[in-house]
Parts: sequence; C-alpha cells; structure tokens
Amino acid sequence: MHIRSIRTLLFGLTLGLLLTLVMMLSMSTASFAQIGVGVFVNFAPPPLPVYEQPLCPGEGYIWTPGYWAYGDDFDDYYWVPGTWVIAPEVGFLWTPGYWGWGGSGFAFYEGYWGPVVGFYGGINYGFGYFGEGFAGGRWDHDRFYYNTSVTNVNVTNIHNVYNTTVINNNTTRVSFNGGNGGISARPTPQQEAAAHEKHIPPVAVQTQHAQAARSNPQQRASANMGKPPVAATPKPGEFKGHVVEAKAAGGSYTPPANRGGKQPRENTSAPRPENRPENNAARPSSKPENRPENNAARPSSKPVHPRDIPPADRPPAPNTGNAKRDQKYQQQQEKVFTKQQQERDKLQQKQEQEHQRLDQQKASEERKQQVEQQHQQQTQQMQQRHEQQQQKVQQRQQPPSRESKPSSKDRPPGP
Repeated sequence: MHIRSIRTLLFGLTLGLLLTLVMMLSMSTASFAQIGVGVFVNFAPPPLPVYEQPLCPGEGYIWTPGYWAYGDDFDDYYWVPGTWVIAPEVGFLWTPGYWGWGGSGFAFYEGYWGPVVGFYGGINYGFGYFGEGFAGGRWDHDRFYYNTSVTNVNVTNIHNVYNTTVINNNTTRVSFNGGNGGISARPTPQQEAAAHEKHIPPVAVQTQHAQAARSNPQQRASANMGKPPVAATPKPGEFKGHVVEAKAAGGSYTPPANRGGKQPRENTSAPRPENRPENNAARPSSKPENRPENNAARPSSKPVHPRDIPPADRPPAPNTGNAKRDQKYQQQQEKVFTKQQQERDKLQQKQEQEHQRLDQQKASEERKQQVEQQHQQQTQQMQQRHEQQQQKVQQRQQPPSRESKPSSKDRPPGP
C-alpha cells in the first residue's frame, strides 16, 4: 500500500511539473508575438500627416515613425510624434505598429524591436518605412549605418552612412490596413515568421513618449483635424524646442459628431495579420448613422477568415479527482487543441494564397466577392466543426454519475 501511494504521489508531482512547463513555454512563446490594444474603434484613424524628419541626434538612434493612437477615455485619436530612439540591442530594428480592420472595428497592433522588420500593414510611414521592410539603414556588426537618401543625418558628425536610392511607389497616406479604403497588403511567409521570433516591446522612453502625446489635447485629431502641431521630435518626450510641426494633413478628416467608438476586448497574442488585424471582431456600433464618410461600412459580424475567429484558449487541466482519468482527458484535450490550430493555420494559408492569385490576376471585384463568400463558408464550417469536437471532449470529461448505477435497494429481486 505504501509503495502504491508513493508511486501515485510521484506520478502526480511529475504530471504537475510537466503541465507547468507546458504553460511556461506557452507563455514564453506568446510573449514573442504581437499584442493588440484593449479596444476596438468603430471609425477609421485619420490619414498620416505630412511632415519632415528631424535631424538624427547621434549614432545608434533608429527612426520610429509617428502614428495615430486612440485614447479610450476621451474617445479620440491622437498623434504620437515620430522620434529617434536608441536600439535596445545591437542588431535590432523597429517594426512599426499599425491599425487593422477587424470585421467590425479597427484594432491597433503594437510595434516591436527585433532582428527582422516584420509586417506593419503595408502602411507608408515614410523615411525608410514605405510599406514593407526598412530602407533607412542597416546594421554592420555592432554599428548602424544610415541611408542618407531617405534619412536626415548630419554626415559631419555621423560617418557610418551610405547612399542608396530607394524607389517608392507607395504614395498613399492611408493609415490602416483592410476595411473600406484601407491598404490591401498582406504579409509574406517571411514576415509572418518574423512575428514569432524573439521581440522586445516598445522601450520605456517610447511608452513615456506616447503618454506625453496622449496628455496633450492639441495632439488629438478632433482638435488638429489630422495636422498635429507636434508631428516629430528629435528625441522621445521632447515636445518643446526643436519639434517638427506637420506641414499638412494627409487628407480630409471629419471626426464623428458623437464618438464613443471604443469597444472593449481582451488583449490577444497573435502573429501580425495576418498577424492578425482581423482577430477578435467586436460588436459594430449601434449608431451607424454617426459614421463619417471615410469610415468603413458596417460588414457582417460573421467570420470570413480563420483570423477573424478569436484565438482559442488552451483547455484547462481537468480535475475530477481521478489522476489517471485526468491525464487521459488532458491528452485528449491537447490533441484536439493542436489539431484545430493546425487546421486553422492551414485554411488561413490556403485562403491567403487564393488572395494572392486574385491580386496577380487582377480579378474583378465581383470575382473577389465570390471568393470571400466561399472563404466565409469554409471558415464557418470549420468553426462549427471545432465547436462540436470540443463539446464531445467535454462530454467525455464528465465523471460517471453515481446515480446511473441502481443501488441494491432499487434492484429487482432475483428469480
């Protein structure tokens, strides 16, 4: 008896350690993915303003372009100025954040530092960030070299420079991906892979820089109409002195008369769309008549692509009191969870390839709509199938009811 108890105890401890290790690895992997903000906004951000890049303050600084953020407490977009930031690690580059249409609202996906520039929505932020990759400079061992054809560098003080002409055919000032009027760019497999590599989130000076912009009412879109008074700064947090004012708004912008466009959502860890700007669709606004003309039309709330479905939560470890049964159910849960993730990724990849073929063939809008309807049917069928699979696993998890066995009192007498 004692030996059996010891074996049971050791088995339980081993299983607990394994589950803890799996959870730690899952959390570690998730920390490398891109994190979305906690709100959806049901009207589009303004176009990107036109402004000049301030002079690079010194070696090691890398340009981080300005962007529109959203203040959920005052229901308005506000401009976070572009600025020069020292790279947190040698060899790391900045991948800008971007807004992405999520089926019934816009979600912002934070930028990050990493060895490779990933997908940032195809947005033309300028100064080397023309929608894909970064042409403003490169690392050579432990020194960063600046491309003076697209960055503002004083070559008298900074000698690690080069000059390579960059042809930029992306002239739009649109500040969001997807939706009505948004950028239609999609990530390459390499960009999707980059989203899973080791990342460093915005450093402290970048967070403080964004907070300073948030606290300045003149940076809000409803006050500056898309032309912020501080469009760029030489260093983070320097909102006075040698700041750069926007020369012009990137296009017409009329904020909704009655805002309140925020919609809560949980933070998600997901690769950048398709990383995915369309993850976790929120409820559409109940007052569509308040939308300006440049806002996206209200689409169907049903998922069109696997990326529109909220990321599945890893099933919790069962606890029926029977260690052997719990281990069996846990293995079944993990098997179903892994298989469903693979199916989602496979279907998403297939649909992405169809999108690329349509773009290459320059297909008509009618043809694109037909394909989108097919994608919606495929996605919903997959979603229903997964829900049924999860229900079956949960039903098998239920411990046998004691009431299902008749007691000796209820048994009929034998012959």
